[in-house]
Amino acid sequence: MKDVAARAGVSVGTVSNVLNHPHLVSEDTLRRVRAAIAELGFVRNETARQLRAGRSRTIAYVVMDAANPFFNDVARGVEDAARAEGIAVYLCNSNQDADREREYLERLREQRVQGVLITPIDPTGRLLAEMPGGGMPVVLVDCHSTDPTCCSVAVDDELGGELAVAHLLATGHERVAFVGGPLSVPQVVERHRGALRALAKAGRPADALVTLETDALQVAEGRRAGERLAALPEAIRPTAAFCANDLLALGVLQAMTRLGRSVPADLAVVGYDDIEFAEAAAVPLTSVRQPRELLGRTAAQLLFEESADEPGHVHQQVRFRPELVVRASTGRREP
Repeated sequence: MKDVAARAGVSVGTVSNVLNHPHLVSEDTLRRVRAAIAELGFVRNETARQLRAGRSRTIAYVVMDAANPFFNDVARGVEDAARAEGIAVYLCNSNQDADREREYLERLREQRVQGVLITPIDPTGRLLAEMPGGGMPVVLVDCHSTDPTCCSVAVDDELGGELAVAHLLATGHERVAFVGGPLSVPQVVERHRGALRALAKAGRPADALVTLETDALQVAEGRRAGERLAALPEAIRPTAAFCANDLLALGVLQAMTRLGRSVPADLAVVGYDDIEFAEAAAVPLTSVRQPRELLGRTAAQLLFEESADEPGHVHQQVRFRPELVVRASTGRREP
């Protein structure tokens, strides 16, 4: 900075203002200092700046599965909000592995990030509570917290499950499959609970829902579930499937196509998330839409407020309402 100041003929304080508070500097001075920076190839030492200020200009988002486009869309919302604040984002993929999640959290604490957004594997937040050196601000994403001392941003997944199955019942389906898992994942549990609630409200027995638990929320698991459905005896085979996310639903669609079955004539299919590929599928997919980028932006904004440590900050548990988007994969079932 001294070299830049000498080249531009200004004080070190003026160089600092150009880098951090350019609105305080005249246009002529800005041009001279920026020209000197370019000529000298100066890049400020952000680590040193953070040590001096005691505050990082980075946050992290720990996602459960980076292969799922849903989390990529949420991350886009996080990035938009962070960019507006001049903050960088680390993206970490726990890949539904608790040990990997713990390692990331430990490293992020060492890096002194400003705060962490996380879709935790354990919905109780036990891992976060056990981490040493507390005090790092954390906001839960796509996971509702019942802890009033923690901020969270989520969608009402139970309502989403209810909307999906209520739609299938309204279109004439008597027996519905629920495809999703593992059932330890809180979002899956809530969507399954919503499916059962739809049946109860319609006066249908709980066993009208056939649950096919999967090992993961991925396309390959959806294909396997579709094959299992197709192999069931016709007398007990569901005529519709509600899948816990769109990747599973796309896998079910692939299985039906491979087996020569028609969607929705042989099997109506509903997904969840309404990712971009849902509408682009060979049979456009009916799906429960989540406001993915809004989830990310809202979570990031709550994290910025919490990390500012202002006395007026109030912890919030934000919950958005999902929306059913009906497309060609569901149609009225003929009696």
